[in-house]
Amino acid sequence: MSLRIETIRECLEGIIPGHIATCDREGTPNLAYLSQVEFIDNEHVALSYQFFNRTRQNVLADSPVRLLLTSHLTAAQYRLTLHYLRTEAAGPLFERMRAKLAGIASHTGMSGIFQLLGADIYRVLNIEQVPGETVPPPPPPVNCLNALRRTADRLATCSTLECLLEKAVDCLENEFGIAHLMLLMHDEARGRLYTLASRGYPESGIGSEIPVGAGVIGICARERTPIRIGFTNSEYAYGRTVRDGIAADGQADALETAIPLPGLPDAASQMAVPISVAGRLLGVLYVESVSDLHFGYDEEDALVAFAAQLGLAIVHHQQADDLPDEPAGSEEEAPAVAGTPLTIRHFAATDSVFIDDDYLIKGVAGAILWVLLSDFAERRRTSFTNKGLRVDPRIRLPGVSDNLEARLVLLQRRLEERDAGIRLTKTGRGRFSLAVDHPLQLLES
Repeated sequence: MSLRIETIRECLEGIIPGHIATCDREGTPNLAYLSQVEFIDNEHVALSYQFFNRTRQNVLADSPVRLLLTSHLTAAQYRLTLHYLRTEAAGPLFERMRAKLAGIASHTGMSGIFQLLGADIYRVLNIEQVPGETVPPPPPPVNCLNALRRTADRLATCSTLECLLEKAVDCLENEFGIAHLMLLMHDEARGRLYTLASRGYPESGIGSEIPVGAGVIGICARERTPIRIGFTNSEYAYGRTVRDGIAADGQADALETAIPLPGLPDAASQMAVPISVAGRLLGVLYVESVSDLHFGYDEEDALVAFAAQLGLAIVHHQQADDLPDEPAGSEEEAPAVAGTPLTIRHFAATDSVFIDDDYLIKGVAGAILWVLLSDFAERRRTSFTNKGLRVDPRIRLPGVSDNLEARLVLLQRRLEERDAGIRLTKTGRGRFSLAVDHPLQLLES
């Protein structure tokens, strides 16, 4: 094979529709437009199966298959010879293609017509460039490989999970030039993802949630595969789906305690990448832009590699925090505080916590805060360890993959945003302190 499919991936974005040529058993040729070609590897591609038409009949009858693809960057054309292998109607590849096709359909006004029935897998037998005039490709806006190298160097300097998460989103913004992004962690027990960090939005949305399976972010989490859409499509808009998902749960206080998920109301390009380690989903990295086709295959490759490194680093810091440093000295009792009391209300059913009737947090992070404040009120305790929290039966952690350290970062950031005089401060590996500036009135509901 003279060319590799990875070198012409811009032809697969669907900007210029491809052509597929087949023939029937009698040798009658058939030429049709092709909506979508998906890169799998250098030996395989997937074509969208939307209709049982003449092309489909010919393919199933073992017809030779030729594609004609055109680069929107250089005007170069390529002829591919393929051999049909099988059709997939579910799974990660199918979901990636369905999401992309929905964007293409919306962009071309064909939303009611383009419906993916399956992903047809083909082996690539040959690629040849069609003779003709071409133009030089424009330079990429970002050198993704160089940005990835600089990011790896910066992440390697982090000594805490909080530092790691902060530098991760900072690198995405400053090294990769991504202006709008979110980092979400997986709450396996509740089947949701919660926002731990963001960039580029008026409100941080820290603590906001989205169900697994809803929108680009949720589908990425469910299928453990990158989802990338180049054109605006309401079907995969996470803002609406998260509200619908909350309402469908039937929780009495869900809408009242829902922190709005940040995001662009007019996002055109969206990409979600799973953060996984050893088959375990840790979270999802989500990026978006108001420009069509802002993220291509190169950006997808770079963010997949970035997410893999980030996942390993998260696990490293979580394991390190399970081995706390020895305390510097004997624990001192917190002095009494004066002033206007803070009313802290805890709803045990959802572990939702309110400060003076304003919602703060819920779930495991809410249970952690309630335990910390209860110990402070009863025993004036201010020093805690991650290991101690993990074995505390009052918190009811869901299991080994509890993401405790990430939940502590979430709680710390929510308290900083609320600025009510309650603070968590890391004091060493696996250790932190609680500071309270007002008397507390704790109410259990």
